[in-house]
Amino acid sequence: MRTFSSVNALLQPDDTPEPYRMFDGESRAPLRPVPDLDDSTASPLRLLVEPMPAIVWTTDCDLVFHSGLGGGLASFGLRTTPGTSLFDYYGTRDPDAVPIRAHRLAVTGESVSYEQEWQGRTFQTRVEPLRDEARAIVGCIAVAVDITERKQAEEALYREKERAQVTLASIGDGVIRTGPDGGIDYLNPVAERLTGWKSEDALGRQVSEVFQVVDELTRRPLADPVARCVAEGRVVESSGHALLLSADGKECAVRDSAAPIYDRTGASLGVVLVFKDVTQLRGLEREMAYLASHDALTGLINRREFEVRLKRAIRTGRAERRHHVLLYLDLDEFKVVNDTCGHLVGDEMLKQITALLRSRVRRSDTLARLGGDEFGVLLEDCPLDHAREIAEEMRRTVREFRFCWREQIFEVGVSIGLVPIDADSGDLAHVMSAADAACYVAKDNGRNRVHEYELDDTLVAERYGEMQWIHRIHRAFEDRRFRLFYQLIQPLNAETGPRDLLCEVFIRMLDGTGKVLEPSAFIAAAERYHLMVSLDRWVVKTAFRALAEAQRRELSRPILFAINLSGQSIGEESFLSFMIEELESSRVDTRRICFEITETAAISKLDSAIRFIKVLKAKGFRFILDDFGSGLSSFAYLRDLQVDFLKIDGEFVQNMMEDRVKRAMVESINQIGHVMGLTTIAEWVENRQTLEALKEIGVDYAQGYWLCRPQPLVHDV
Repeated sequence: MRTFSSVNALLQPDDTPEPYRMFDGESRAPLRPVPDLDDSTASPLRLLVEPMPAIVWTTDCDLVFHSGLGGGLASFGLRTTPGTSLFDYYGTRDPDAVPIRAHRLAVTGESVSYEQEWQGRTFQTRVEPLRDEARAIVGCIAVAVDITERKQAEEALYREKERAQVTLASIGDGVIRTGPDGGIDYLNPVAERLTGWKSEDALGRQVSEVFQVVDELTRRPLADPVARCVAEGRVVESSGHALLLSADGKECAVRDSAAPIYDRTGASLGVVLVFKDVTQLRGLEREMAYLASHDALTGLINRREFEVRLKRAIRTGRAERRHHVLLYLDLDEFKVVNDTCGHLVGDEMLKQITALLRSRVRRSDTLARLGGDEFGVLLEDCPLDHAREIAEEMRRTVREFRFCWREQIFEVGVSIGLVPIDADSGDLAHVMSAADAACYVAKDNGRNRVHEYELDDTLVAERYGEMQWIHRIHRAFEDRRFRLFYQLIQPLNAETGPRDLLCEVFIRMLDGTGKVLEPSAFIAAAERYHLMVSLDRWVVKTAFRALAEAQRRELSRPILFAINLSGQSIGEESFLSFMIEELESSRVDTRRICFEITETAAISKLDSAIRFIKVLKAKGFRFILDDFGSGLSSFAYLRDLQVDFLKIDGEFVQNMMEDRVKRAMVESINQIGHVMGLTTIAEWVENRQTLEALKEIGVDYAQGYWLCRPQPLVHDV
């Protein structure tokens, strides 16, 4: 049987003569006439064909129509009028025209099929030889079926398939598809590039041959994801870090997933494997993991990772009776470099010191930067004597280090706290607190030294106690357990001297039971751990509110309130802005407030103190310089500070009756103060003899327990 794909296709001519009229091969007699489809014998065929969009016709050997029937005749305006020649019907006598060629071949005994377009419809036509009862060919019988909808469906299906193929070929992930037998039937271009296999070479192979993956860390082969998918009947994803080994020798990190494919009946059609090149992403993940556990500046592990390793060491020390040592290092005088040359230069110095410290630890030890200029060293399975040698060598190395920057040479030291770790060690917090406390004891004892922590170490216990006050102070803020107290400062010469009543205001803290705690219990810890600014802010805010309320109610006699401020607050730029904001919001009378700052605070931050005093004096506030005489150069800078009162250090006042030198110091300070136009105050007055001596000397005010003990400050002052 011959098949022609379209009307426009051309058939190659052959040697078959044009059979316009057929004769018997031996007698040359004309063949019998063609049966007519309209005969009663065709009734069953008519019943079958008429409802269908099809046409059936017969021709004789001269290609003249004899009959025709079918539902398509009227629907498509077709006519197969008996007696009409096929040549007339198609309007051509070209023997190579597809329909004519097909009918000519049919009368020679061949069966021919072809497609034909007619009035926008597509017909599939089949032409068969028409034989009589004696099996002699007497013409042709042709059946043309309207296949327009089928062709449209085929076109849509092809376009959908083509779209799917283009989509798979265009996505950025590799795609491998298998048939029901597990053999590969499709690879997209990305899969070809990543696996190193050409599609034509991979077709029919098992996935394990083409998609070869190993564990990125162990290099052991991983299970075939397609085989797992088939075995489990579900979507499976790669676990761990998979590395794809390409056929051309390349490697890339991948993430893959395999999913089964089913048809509408639930029958398996195969598996689709999708995988993505995540080499760059894996590199970013490793970099992020590195940064999460390492210090970006020095390359050392950071505090978080160090604590993880320290926890493990504490656990092994307790469970396996192993002995480790923790060293806590804090650089001395590092702030000088930062303040003098800037943080970039300070960072460079930290890098150089890190290199020095690396050279002094064993390969099994852990060196970490804990923050700022603090370092930690974990000496695992290290005898205590050897740990002492390592710590001392580190101290000596840092001390001998000279950092040069633009013709400036800086020397630094390091204070080291050493804490043994064994079966009796506490948890991480306890060990770190002990190390921090031991390090600060080394600093307090002169710096550039090693202090070893012991269970009965009183110095560390004192330091550790101060650290506990941090939490107690924060908790007191939360529970509102701070109170304001006051102590009167009495004028000594009401007739010839100042008459204003002074009142010093200071903070007190209550414990959990409401008992007042001594200020020495928490002030030292607050100063060491930089909490004084928070305390001073609370005092200023509360005192301003109380005094403003008293002013509005007119319940108080004129009193000058002295509020204590720490050196930390004076040196903090934001505190001055806070003071001005509180002044504006409370509208307190500035003439009734003075601020009391210690001599040591003023000396240590002289420039800040001068500016602080200048700005607030312009607002109407006055200032008291407290503990005057405790410094070595008190008189040298007194002229630069625009204070109004001079409070003589209580160390001189307390024993002035027994010590002639101290009395002379009180007399000198009082005289210098008066020469400079300042009002003098003597503190720590504890008996009448001292009070009378101060009157004799000419001191303006006296303050002490013998005159007035601190009292709670109520709002109706």
